Amino acid sequence: MAQPEDSAQPALHRFQRWSLMVGIMGLALCAVGAFFNLDQFFRAYLVAYFFWLGIALGCLAIMMVHYLTGGAWGIVIHRFLEAGARTLPLLALLFVPLVFGLQHLYVWARPEAVAADALLQHKTAYLNVPFFLIRAAVYFVIWVGVWYLLQHWSLAQERTVDGRVWRRSRLFSGPGLVLYGLAITFASIDWVMSLEPHWYSTIYGFMVMVGQGLAALAFVIVATALLADHWPLSDVIQPGHFHDLGNLLLMFVLLWAYLAYSQYVIIWAGNLLEEIPWYLRRTQGGWAWLAWAVILFYFVVPFLLLLSRDLKRNARALSALAAALTVMSFVDLFWRIEPAFQPVHLYVHWIDVVAAIGLGGIWLAAFVWFLRRRPLLPLHEPYVQEALAHGRE
Repeated sequence: MAQPEDSAQPALHRFQRWSLMVGIMGLALCAVGAFFNLDQFFRAYLVAYFFWLGIALGCLAIMMVHYLTGGAWGIVIHRFLEAGARTLPLLALLFVPLVFGLQHLYVWARPEAVAADALLQHKTAYLNVPFFLIRAAVYFVIWVGVWYLLQHWSLAQERTVDGRVWRRSRLFSGPGLVLYGLAITFASIDWVMSLEPHWYSTIYGFMVMVGQGLAALAFVIVATALLADHWPLSDVIQPGHFHDLGNLLLMFVLLWAYLAYSQYVIIWAGNLLEEIPWYLRRTQGGWAWLAWAVILFYFVVPFLLLLSRDLKRNARALSALAAALTVMSFVDLFWRIEPAFQPVHLYVHWIDVVAAIGLGGIWLAAFVWFLRRRPLLPLHEPYVQEALAHGRE
């Protein structure tokens, strides 16, 4: 009996076309903004870039977690995770504009500032432009290399039911997660923490990893819910699958809150001159309101809502909450980065919005293009039958 046509393809094609158009228009407006305010352009581009890179890397990390743990929860989102991770080569290319903005973003990249600061002189062996660029290249080699191997084995799995292909992915995912974790830890130090080189946090890299996992999972839940009524997902996905994804989302919310609170308490208790200014900049003026918004809508409200079993089994309700969490992950990132440049008052420039939309349009167009190229369900992989049965429980 012939399989029904993939009804999601026309909708995905339209979304891809519109996303690409919006992305091109957004980046064109960014170019105009850069002509008038180059500093603001690079700041906005950094926030937007790190946000969309975080979703792609989060997809890669969650995919490796699924390879390691197995189970039914990851089968229905596996192709979405793969499509997100496949955008990493594109994101490596989109990193290039930041190379030309180092002196606009980082005080340690300005020779006159280094000459006037003894601490920056002490850190010059690590914080210098050539070594920064070499490290960035190494990070992308690691991330793209991990993605490439997993993608190669995933394509091989489509041609066979041999479980040995899956086992290769599982055996590699342990070291792959370690490589991802090391690379994003140093990348977060280089690209974000060094915006304020006098400040440091020993758990900052882990906070970034958890934030990326949270943003990626929230995004994937939204994408899955939007396509749940289209074949082949419509024949497979059940409330039980969304319940599992909701539980995993709750775990990420709790872990993020625990790390954020731990960092705050440690710095508050230490009360050291080189540490407390980071929080002082982000809890005064309008930034305090944004901090409260992050606490309420990135932790308190999602935590309370995700305690509900009914909400987690309702695809529409869960996806609405996941969409809000995706937006709040950008707000949280903006709150962590922008006060390094505007420490006194809350400041949102139109380029901040346009850069996020422009890069997002390009990224979403690439994501959908990769998603369309393969079946939405990995039918030859292990745990497929378990996923079908588990969803109906």
